Amino acid sequence: MPDIDRIRIIKRRHEKELLARKNVVGVGIGFKESAGKTTDRMSIVVMVERKLPAETLDARDLIPPLIEGIPTDVKDVGKIEALPRG
Repeated sequence: MPDIDRIRIIKRRHEKELLARKNVVGVGIGFKESAGKTTDRMSIVVMVERKLPAETLDARDLIPPLIEGIPTDVKDVGKIEALPRG
């Protein structure tokens, strides 16, 4: 398993480029989910407003399955908005 410090460095290196893709609202690190179950594999988590079929996205907006050998995990999180200060 890759060490967490290496994953953090890779995530930071690619975060700006990932956030520039259509529908992406956040980037983090977490355990990869597969078939609805959490695995023991660390991944770069790419949060999107909603998952869309790959064929409806422009090629430049697709999230690669691996970034520098680290798996990605695309998670549908909805729209993220800051709460008003109160």
